[in-house]
Amino acid sequence: MIGVVAATAKVECLDAANCDTGLPTIAASQANLQSILQIVFGIIAVVAVVIIVIWGGLRLITEGSNPQQAAKARNTIIYATAGLVIALSGELIVSFVLNRL
Repeated sequence: MIGVVAATAKVECLDAANCDTGLPTIAASQANLQSILQIVFGIIAVVAVVIIVIWGGLRLITEGSNPQQAAKARNTIIYATAGLVIALSGELIVSFVLNRL
C-alpha cells in the first residue's frame, strides 16, 4: 500500500496587510455580492412569473368553455403579476432602507 501524506505550509507574516502567501485574493465587496444577488433573483422572479402567466394563459384558452376554470386561470395570471410587483417592491424598499442606514 502506498501511504498518502498531507502537505502543509505555514507562512508567518509580521505585517498582515502586506503578507504574500501566494494564494489568490478576491477583490469583491459586500456591495458587489448584493448587486449580483439582486440581478440573479430579479431574473429568477421574472422568469417564474412569465412561466406562470403562460401556464395561466394556456389554461384560459383550453378551459374557456368552463366559466369556473376560466376564472381560476384568469386569477392565476392576476396573482402571478401581483406577486411579481409585490416582490420587486419589497426588494426596492429593503434596498432603500439599507442604503439609508
